[in-house]
Amino acid sequence: MHTALNHPLVNHRVALLRNRETPPKIFRELANEITEFLAYEALKDMRTRQIEVVTPITETTGEKIDERIVLVPILRAGMGMLDAMLKILPYAKVGVLGMQRNEETAEPIPYYAKVPPAKGEEMAIVIDPMLATGGSACDAVNQLKKLGYKRIKFLCLISAPEGIAKFEQDHADVPIWTAAKDDHLNSHHYIVPGLGDAGDRIFGTI
Repeated sequence: MHTALNHPLVNHRVALLRNRETPPKIFRELANEITEFLAYEALKDMRTRQIEVVTPITETTGEKIDERIVLVPILRAGMGMLDAMLKILPYAKVGVLGMQRNEETAEPIPYYAKVPPAKGEEMAIVIDPMLATGGSACDAVNQLKKLGYKRIKFLCLISAPEGIAKFEQDHADVPIWTAAKDDHLNSHHYIVPGLGDAGDRIFGTI
């Protein structure tokens, strides 16, 4: 299952994110703002518990988040979404998965993994700006499932139909949240219209 946000505040930022003239500083700020919108929508089903609260006027009850969260950015571009996620979920743990795409085959090449094993009902949130072929995202979820995670979500800024189809085929139990669902992949496996290489644009290495 996938959900593409369709909101003027998100669409406005996505348009600016796509613009090739947007400098890295602004690109990072936009990526973080869009990530916050994604998190807001994707985490509506978070578990909470009731707590007692004393206001300046009286006693009442409120809700407190009752979740253990592990954020898992896919290196390196996923780091561009991490600050926004930690702003919303400051007590979350962070694991990282390093993958590099083979430019000839478009297959992911894992090169680093540091994720705490699941100890119960933790929710793992995988973050990566682009869902293109789906290879890296699927491999990331495979690794998390081997570590015992049963509750997983995937958040991305831009996605392609091909990547969504592969991900949903391999991991139908993991929901995808994306800010924009684009048209297709070109012959070089880049998303069209896309925004170029997200990692290069985040870190200014174009």
